Amino acid sequence: MDVSQGSVLITGGAGGFGGATARRLAALGAKVVLADVADERGQALAAELGNGATYVRTDIRDEASIERAVATATALAPLRAVVIAHGGPPPPDKGGRTVGRDGGRVSTAHFAHMINVFLVSAYTVSAVAAQAMAANEPLASNQRGVIINTASIAGFEGQPGQVPYGAAKGGIIAMALNLARDLAPLGIRSMAIAPGTFLTFAYGAMGNDKAQETFGPLVLNPKRMGDPDEYAMLAQQIVENDFLNATTIRLDGGQRF
Repeated sequence: MDVSQGSVLITGGAGGFGGATARRLAALGAKVVLADVADERGQALAAELGNGATYVRTDIRDEASIERAVATATALAPLRAVVIAHGGPPPPDKGGRTVGRDGGRVSTAHFAHMINVFLVSAYTVSAVAAQAMAANEPLASNQRGVIINTASIAGFEGQPGQVPYGAAKGGIIAMALNLARDLAPLGIRSMAIAPGTFLTFAYGAMGNDKAQETFGPLVLNPKRMGDPDEYAMLAQQIVENDFLNATTIRLDGGQRF
């Protein structure tokens, strides 16, 4: 898909995955809308990208906020791609194993929070964006748009303490095919990327060297954490290659548990 005359919406656009993807899609000529709550990083990145790039403060738990971000993108140019790469606020209480050593359990509120942040919000962004894309004039390829969600290898092989997160990311994996089937008559594709361990801003408090030392050896080959630009490379290929549709691609250096 050619996005040079279109707009692209990236939730989590000021983050590691989102920022790297924004740079690549802006280089293709797309007008990029960064939807996030990291105001300083988002505004700085929009200024760096130029070409009409815009930062929009967006609460991914608020449908109206998502609608405003999509409307911002469609006002710039036809919305051709959406990349859903956001995180979210911390849960209301501690997580861990479903029943911990102290005999306490992970609360339903904790589980529901994780589902809302990582799955419900992803559906809302996907659906609102798809509605906007459906109004586009199709390109010569008969395509109107593409939606890329972010899953996780935890959706395939969740570890102890990851029931809520794994359930949310497993939902993203299931949604990739189902969305593609729903949206095929409109010429809209749906894909998901399932990253392994990547060196994003989430590891900032730990420090890059410590994070690499801790998590790099878990990767089969190469023995390091992923670089966010490697996610962005795949996202760009999904945008450009119309025959990538209806599945989830693992991006994990062969990491298995």
